[in-house]
Amino acid sequence: MYTAIQFSIFLINKPGVLAQVLGELAREKINIVAMTMMDSVEHGVLRLVVTQTAAAREILNRTNMQVNESEVLCITLPNKAGALAGIAAQLSKAHININYCYVTAGSHGGKTTGVLKVADLKKAMKTLEKSADRKAASEKTPSRPFPARRGR
Repeated sequence: MYTAIQFSIFLINKPGVLAQVLGELAREKINIVAMTMMDSVEHGVLRLVVTQTAAAREILNRTNMQVNESEVLCITLPNKAGALAGIAAQLSKAHININYCYVTAGSHGGKTTGVLKVADLKKAMKTLEKSADRKAASEKTPSRPFPARRGR
């Protein structure tokens, strides 16, 4: 679990605009960790989390598009049913609102990244860390030596 900068880029809703932004990032070898795109009649909103934030910021500023930055929570999840539901339930129990979220496409049986925009980032991290610590503690079983085998 970590925090990251998410870029929200407001795109004109016409062919080639998304390709232009993604192409600029690709030319500079900036890896996209997670992305989502939504549209409306007037514009689309592309949300990105990348590995090289400063370099991406420079590139996006050169595009002359409206770009906003926000801090989001990134959580590595198993790629299985219910993984994100468990996180949402923990945050709900702590009364932390999830404004929006999206996940990456993970490989079958592998890992995926959940990106969450939450109302209280510090409280969310603390809640999830405590939960992970409790889970790890409950999974530890005291190890006892095997009894010595006696011959028959």
